[in-house]
Amino acid sequence: MTLQETINTDLKTALKAKDEIVLGTLRLIKAEIQYELTKTGASELSDTAVMQILKTNYKRRKDTALEYDKANRPDLSSKEIEEAEIISRYIPKEVSEEEIGKATEEAIVELNAGGPQDMGKVMGKVMAKFKGQNIDGSKVSSLVKQALSAR
Repeated sequence: MTLQETINTDLKTALKAKDEIVLGTLRLIKAEIQYELTKTGASELSDTAVMQILKTNYKRRKDTALEYDKANRPDLSSKEIEEAEIISRYIPKEVSEEEIGKATEEAIVELNAGGPQDMGKVMGKVMAKFKGQNIDGSKVSSLVKQALSAR
């Protein structure tokens, strides 16, 4: 079962269970999937494309929750966090720092990177290795910068 089919099935289940928060969240995700389908003209999106939509929405909810916290609006923040948790059910576990660090060292050796000027090359290599997986680009950037500045 594809990710898109799983979301549709869970949407139907939430509708029958009258689970408003899950229903609302999955409807928004489904609308974004439908928008992408319309844009591309495809009949179904790949799991990678759906995953990208999910990651974007997850990050958006987390960022919005932080903004609501800063504005002292815990009621709205908790709703955003709840929606982010629902979305996170469909996103695979994030790649660990250890795995990123190991891949960074391998890329540095393979590319014979000498310093911060090679950051783009190393970043590209590391990100390509984890393509399609849940990886935080800012975490990769931080680890690559740290490894290259030590050289």
